[in-house]
Amino acid sequence: MKEEWDLIIKPRQKLLNLNLKEIWQYRDLLTMFVKRDVVTVYKQTVLGPIWFFVQPIMTMLVYVIVFGNIAGISTDGIPKPLFYLSGIIIWNYFSECFMQTSNTFSVNQDMFGKVYFPRLVMPLSKVVSGLIKFIIQFILFLILYTYFILNGVVVSLSWSILLVPFLILLMAGLGLGLGLLFTSLTTKYRDFRFLVQFGIQLLMYATPIIYPMSLIEGDLKNIISLNPLAHIVEAFKYSFLGQGNLSLYGLVYATVFTILILIGGVLIFNKTERNFVDTV
Repeated sequence: MKEEWDLIIKPRQKLLNLNLKEIWQYRDLLTMFVKRDVVTVYKQTVLGPIWFFVQPIMTMLVYVIVFGNIAGISTDGIPKPLFYLSGIIIWNYFSECFMQTSNTFSVNQDMFGKVYFPRLVMPLSKVVSGLIKFIIQFILFLILYTYFILNGVVVSLSWSILLVPFLILLMAGLGLGLGLLFTSLTTKYRDFRFLVQFGIQLLMYATPIIYPMSLIEGDLKNIISLNPLAHIVEAFKYSFLGQGNLSLYGLVYATVFTILILIGGVLIFNKTERNFVDTV
């Protein structure tokens, strides 16, 4: 009697054999991973979910004191808390996506070696859980935004606020794509783990988080413009604060860069997952 199987797992022979349909079939597992990341991170802590607010608030206060008051860096007339918090929350989302996905293979090697599921589910869950954290911190920004408006601070919204979902999508794509590239490289070259740790800090200073692009001139501005994150952050600030450098050319560049990084990251991740267990 011929046996019929519900699921047949075959080795992937082609680089472009991604089988994205399979990820949808494992959406329940994706939901479980997202719930685990959001709920269990601060489980058995005193403050619990309040930590989602504590981190951006403390970072904002440090930036206001150090960069705003001591260093005296201009914020283009925008209240310092608003200026810094707007950059912090969107940067945190990129950083969360990148850092959490850049160690996918090393952190989950025991799970990957014992049970089968589409490996892309794991980094995708980090992106979704990071989005939930971003939304929580974004609500904090809106509360602060409303407070300043009610107190007579003139902050003009821009039509580019319609681009905000797209900007968030770009941040997610960049974080995921770069994370997939680095997690694939670190399976063989462990040195890249150290590069990720301090590289993300250096990248933040090459992104207009603590300073506006209007302060940068000459060749340095051209160099910083090569950073796609700079255009995304500036567009995000311009959307809510009415100040900043909204460059359609820059957004097109950031979009193309994100698509190429994301495609390259997925393809290399797909190739690495075939034999990463033997490597790590």
